[in-house]
Amino acid sequence: MLHWDAAAMMPAGGAAARAEQLAALRVITHQHLTAPEIGDLVAQAESESDALDEWQRANLREMRRRQVHAAALPCELVEAESRACSECEAMWRNARAQNEFSAVLSLLERLLRLEREIAATKAEHLGSSPYEALLDQYEPGGSVAIIDRLFDELARFLPDLLEAVLTRQAALPSPAAPSGPFPIELQRQVGMHLMERIGFNFGHGRLDVSAHPFCGGTPDDVRITTRYDESDFARALMGVLHETGHALYQRGLPAEWRLQPVGRARGMAVHESQSLLLEMQVCRSRAFLTFAAPILREAFAGDGLGWEPDTLYRRQIRVQRGPIRVDADEVTYPAHVILRYRLERAMIAGDLAPADLPGAWAEGLRDLLGIAPPNDREGCLQDIHWYDGVWGYFPTYTLGALIAAQLFEAVREAIPDVLEAIARGEFAPLLGWLREHVHSKGSLLSTAELVESTTGRPLGTASFKRHLHDRYLA
Repeated sequence: MLHWDAAAMMPAGGAAARAEQLAALRVITHQHLTAPEIGDLVAQAESESDALDEWQRANLREMRRRQVHAAALPCELVEAESRACSECEAMWRNARAQNEFSAVLSLLERLLRLEREIAATKAEHLGSSPYEALLDQYEPGGSVAIIDRLFDELARFLPDLLEAVLTRQAALPSPAAPSGPFPIELQRQVGMHLMERIGFNFGHGRLDVSAHPFCGGTPDDVRITTRYDESDFARALMGVLHETGHALYQRGLPAEWRLQPVGRARGMAVHESQSLLLEMQVCRSRAFLTFAAPILREAFAGDGLGWEPDTLYRRQIRVQRGPIRVDADEVTYPAHVILRYRLERAMIAGDLAPADLPGAWAEGLRDLLGIAPPNDREGCLQDIHWYDGVWGYFPTYTLGALIAAQLFEAVREAIPDVLEAIARGEFAPLLGWLREHVHSKGSLLSTAELVESTTGRPLGTASFKRHLHDRYLA
């Protein structure tokens, strides 16, 4: 909640005090997790695990994982990282607004030194590589070998698929654009209306504005933020719907285990699968836009071809090479993630200095998409993650996209008329399936076990490839 407040409500002058508050809470939490009696109690429980049911055993497993992560670090390092994150993130906001990477460079260098120290220390305790030790914080049990295999498969078929999509798209007339401007208050109202229709309960959440859209809070008080553009309502709307997928997952976690580790979200790959399933698989579908077009037209008093369902659909699946990850279509999005994955691995390994990040970013984007960012604001300053101490997170976005495609295939097999229901504005069948098969599982299963038990096969790229072909080339 303190993070949400800092992003959405806190005056700029409160940054130093907020850094102190967050550092204090992190130190207290760390002290509890690393107290000698905690390790003894966990060990005793592990020796008696035969008497536990599957939820209790999974809860104990998650307790041990969190305790190992915490025990690896001295309290002083936890406090130093917390302060460095708060200071760097606050400076990033100014640097991004001013398009001045040099303004945040020294703070990023300090933070990276701490992250590398944390990675090395945790790797010894976890028996993993330093990068995987950071990855495990967001994707428990995540493996570089698996990520590399999946990302290599994507890299083999996506370039040709992108060229085929762009060629086909160029042969068609450009879809008409709805006429603006689109007042922010109207955008907020229509976003909230669609959130409610899909299943979000505003008795347990809010929608606000921040520099970088996110979903946070707690299962009973979910906070979503977005950013608005009066010339294009779809950017904020799709961002809101993306974060609504996160929020629905958060709200659907098992209530009986809500205050226990096993009651938490499995990891960020599953979390991202829920946001991308809603945004990409559902809300950019022809079925959803058939339902949403009349609502959008009425909200903005629209008229003309640009408000027709088919036109809105074609605009929402428009593919183009662009520098901004959060605005990228689903065909080019994996390239943005692969770029960040490569860069953060290089920085953690010590093979890339932060001072060289802008150049490496531009070179990597040219290699992957054939374009370069026009400036650092649209390049290495566009994402908050590294400047807020979030290293090892980026792969979960594309892992989430792969999981989302595989899950939605399973949904369509289980509920053959799910798209027809969506076109009528009926989302209960979809949400009910997700609640039963994903949300209510919390951290009972590993990501691999959850995917295989729900879809009948291990995570792969085939469903994602079929989805892209069916939507863009069929």
